[in-house]
Order: sequence, then C-alpha cells, then structure tokens
Amino acid sequence: MSRRTDAARPRVAVIGAGSWGTTFGKILADGGANVMMWARRPELASEIQEGKRNSEYLPGINLPRTMHATHHLSEALDGAEQVYLSIPSQAVRQNLKAVRPLVSRTDVPIVSLMKGVERRTGLRMSQVIEQELHCDPARIAVASGPNLALEIAREQPTAAVISSTSQETADAVARRARNAYFRTFVNTDVIGTEFGGVLKNLIAVAIGIVDGVGYGENTKASIITRGLVEMTDFAVAFGAHPETLQGLAGLGDLIATCQSPLSRNNTAGRLLGQGYRFDDVVKQMNQTAEGLASVAPVLQLAREVGVDMPIVEQVKMVLDGTMNPRDIAPHLTTDDDTPKGERTQNGQAGGGGALWRSIQRALDQFRHGGRGAAGDRP
Repeated sequence: MSRRTDAARPRVAVIGAGSWGTTFGKILADGGANVMMWARRPELASEIQEGKRNSEYLPGINLPRTMHATHHLSEALDGAEQVYLSIPSQAVRQNLKAVRPLVSRTDVPIVSLMKGVERRTGLRMSQVIEQELHCDPARIAVASGPNLALEIAREQPTAAVISSTSQETADAVARRARNAYFRTFVNTDVIGTEFGGVLKNLIAVAIGIVDGVGYGENTKASIITRGLVEMTDFAVAFGAHPETLQGLAGLGDLIATCQSPLSRNNTAGRLLGQGYRFDDVVKQMNQTAEGLASVAPVLQLAREVGVDMPIVEQVKMVLDGTMNPRDIAPHLTTDDDTPKGERTQNGQAGGGGALWRSIQRALDQFRHGGRGAAGDRP
C-alpha cells in the first residue's frame, strides 16, 4: 500500500496495546482506518510498528499494514479523528491526566473499550472519562458485546454495541468500527451497556469457580440464568433499560464470557475453584481480569440501591477466603431458603417466556443481522 493511499484513510488512535486494544486496532484497520496504537512499553510499540505482531498478547496474529504504533502519547493522538481507550480500569484515571491536554482543544469522539468500575469511586468508565477529560458526555461512546479478543483477531464473526447519549456520536463510531467480520449495533443506553460489560465479568468468575471445583452444566446453567436476573435488577436500579441487558451487551457478552476458556475472568475463577489464593491468581494472570477488581465496588453500589446480588456476594466470600469454593454452589442462585417465584429480567414474578424471548433476540442479531434488543439497531 502506498503512503498516499495510507494517508487518505481516516486516522484513529487506540490508547493501550493489550489483547483487546490491539484487536480493536485491527478491527478499525480492517474497516478502512489508518490506526496509530499507543503502547506503554517501547519494545511493544516497536514490535507492532516494525513486525506487525503483538506476540505477547495475540500470538500468531499478523496485523494489518495500516496499523502503526508508538510509545509517545502525543504522536499517537496527533490528528486522530476518533480516540479509543483500552486501559485497565483501575489505571484509567491516571492515564487520562496525560491525555487531557492533547485532546482538550478537539471535539473528537472518545470511545471506551473498557469493562470495569473504578474501585475507589464506583464510577463507570464513561463517567471517569467525563471527569478527567472535562468533555461533553455527548462526545463519549462505549463499546461492548461478546468480544473475546483472540477469536476476533482470528476474524471469527461477531457483533457489538456502540452506545452514546448522542445518537450522532454512536452512529459515527459504529460506522468506523465495523468490517466484514465485526458488525456494530447502536443504542443510547450507556448505563445498561456499560453495566452489562461490568457485571457479566462477575458472573463469569462464579462460573469459573464452580468449573474449577468440578461441578457440571446444571450448576453453570443455573448461575448464568440467575446471574442475568442479578445483572438486570442492578442495572435497571441505576436507570438502564432492561432490554439492553437482553441484548449483545448483556446476555450475549454473558454467554461468551462464561463459556469460553479464552475469558480472563472465567480463568481467574477456575483457579480460585482449584484452590489458589486470590494473590496467587493475580500473579498467574498475564492480563487483568476486570471482574476481580469490580466485585467490591459493585456490591457497594448494590447495597446503596437495595439490590440483592447473592451470586456476587458468594464470589466475594471466596475472594476474601471466608468460603470454601466447594461450598459455593448451593448458595449461588438464591438469597435465602424462603420459596419464591422465578423473576424475569424486569424483577417480576411469572412471565416464564421472558428469558427465552431475550435469548432469541440475541441469537437473531447474530443469525440475521436484524433488530435485536430494543434500542440496539444497526
């Protein structure tokens, strides 16, 4: 490809060159963008720039020629028409302090690829971005969905949701972040989209724990089903639309994260279930498992709005070392021993077909590219 052709492509920046940041850079490049990655380590930037590889995080994947990299933040952001952030959630605020002066005089969209809440404040990533960059929330978008990085880097087809309070911003980002193997839908429910990405990690840790213990598919199916109820109850209490949790950012991401060995949160849970202590699990993980850091702040937020989350409570007890992982399963899917109706995602008793309808909508998005959850539209 000639320099002239390369220069004609729209320029975007991706801040963070881990597995997901690099994969999203590939998505953007394959969709027609000229991508500049920012890597904290010079040697990683050099490997992406010169070798078109990221062997540490995406072994065996060849990156497009239109992907470049630098460890200089100013160079990465220079001339970017859109900025994508892929930084561990607990380090995002500090990194944004350096980003702020470089984007303060622009109105480019800022897109969060992160799925976590800040431990100290309980804030979602879009809220941290708004605070630290002092920018209009209409400029901020978030991306979420069943997006296991290595599968997408191998160009296996999937879909995601781009969400912003501004329909214009969501549409602009969705048009840029799509290609032959990556389809994007849009909605304006930022709260539901972000919390779906956060909460499914916690359920995936629970699935990993019972898998590590040796429990079977019945146990895991029960946790996934009741986990979706917990996720929806929590998100709706903070203003989310229940339909969002029935779409790609909720149910879709939950299924992918819970059932795949590529999931970092599932892997972390499995190590806990096998008897490893929390500190040992953190040391063994090559990358951040956001669910481990999000358990405590999510439970604090749940208590503030009076939402019961028995699955997440039990996960915390295992993390704290106050519960044997083998003792977790009988307690995971109920608050207490009092018989009660099976609630739907809206927190209502009855309506037994609601779960199936939500599953059907998510599957329809994959099979037909049609309208899935209300508000998630192409």
